[in-house]
This record gives sequence, C-alpha cells and structure tokens, in this order.
Amino acid sequence: MAVVLLGAACAGFVQGISGFAFGLVAMAFWSWVLEPAVAGPLVVFCSIIGQGMGLRLLRLSAVPKAIPFILGGLVGVPLGVLLLPMVDPRLFQVGLGALLLLWCPAMLLAARLPRIHHGGRWADGLAGGLGGVMGGLGGLPGPIPTLWCVLRGWDRHTQRSVFQLVFLTMHVTTMTGYLLTGTITAEEAWMFPVMAPVVIAAALLGAAAYHRLGDIGFQRIVLGLLAASGAMLLAASLPKLLGY
Repeated sequence: MAVVLLGAACAGFVQGISGFAFGLVAMAFWSWVLEPAVAGPLVVFCSIIGQGMGLRLLRLSAVPKAIPFILGGLVGVPLGVLLLPMVDPRLFQVGLGALLLLWCPAMLLAARLPRIHHGGRWADGLAGGLGGVMGGLGGLPGPIPTLWCVLRGWDRHTQRSVFQLVFLTMHVTTMTGYLLTGTITAEEAWMFPVMAPVVIAAALLGAAAYHRLGDIGFQRIVLGLLAASGAMLLAASLPKLLGY
C-alpha cells in the first residue's frame, strides 16, 4: 500500500503540472505491486479526479479546438478495439515507443520547434482519431493528440485545456464501459476512496507549480514526459516481442 500511495502522489503531482500522464507515472510504481486488472481501473478513476480538478484552469476559448479531437477519439476507440485481434500490440507499442523516444528529444533540442498550421479541424480530428485507435488497440490514447497540440504551437493554457477535455472524455467513456460490463470488482472499489484524497492533494500542489511555468517550461515538461513514455513502452514491449 505504501508503494501504491507513493505512486498516486507522484502521478497526481505530475498530472497537476502537465494536465496528463497520470497513468504513465502511476504505472511505474503500480506495475510492481498490482495486477493489471486492478491497476487499469484505478488509473482511470484517479485520472478522472485529476482531470476534473484541472477544469478550473480550463480556457473556454479552447473548447472549440478540443471538439474535433473528442469526436475523432470517440470514432477511433471502437475501431482500435476491432483491430486488436489483427495487430500484434507488442509490435505496435515498440513502434510508438521508438517514435516518441527519438522525436521528442529531437524537438527538445531544436532551436525552434516545427509548427503545423495546415489541415484545420480535419487534421485535429484525425489526430484525435489516431489517439482513439491507440487507446482501443493498446490503451494509449494520449501521445499523438498531445504531440499534435505541441506542434500546433498553441500556448500552454490552450494545450492544457485541450488535453484535459479530450482525456477526461476518454476516461469517462472507459469508466462507463467498466461499470456497464462489471469489470470493477470489490477488490478495486475499496481502493478508490483511499486514493482520492492523495490524488487531490498532489494535484493541487502540481497545479500551483504549473502557474510558475512559462510556455517553454511547459513545452519541455510535456515533451520530456512523452519521451519517458516512449522509453517505458520500449522497455515493457521489446523483450516480449523478442521472446525474452
């Protein structure tokens, strides 16, 4: 339980700063002590708390920007589920991990990040759709929409608002599915109220740190977390793909 609480505190703090990445940080701790069937619903529950708290930082002007991502994601999730039997998820995770691990540090070191101004809402919807496919296929809805928001060149407040609206929608949809299918059992349910105050306190501290960041600092945190996500994906999936 000490490891579980520590993971919740660290993940809540990071989510409070960045607006995402609860699962990335929490699973670095929880994968050692919790079964996936327990950790998965717990990540979704805690993420909903953190994303919900972050709505007080929401910029209403970002809502129209988030809508294409949300609609694309809602289409992409069932498509990813349908593709799951046809695609080796380990190969998929290795490819995504390598992309994030190479691309994100390159952008961190670049004097000026590339900016994408073409495609409009259709391109945003495609990024959300690809995120949804990744969510249904490998439980990873975040990297592509997050990276796309960075490449759009939006300020940190707009990026964070879009992250939170998109991921909150996805997490609520996932939790609804868990509840309707009876996935959550008493083994997980008793942990929810235990985790809630830890996540709330840590997220408040993270939100306070967020206000001290500028656009460049926020950009570095987001890209650093995405690169870490890529490293974790490779570490978890490459040995299995190679048969170790």
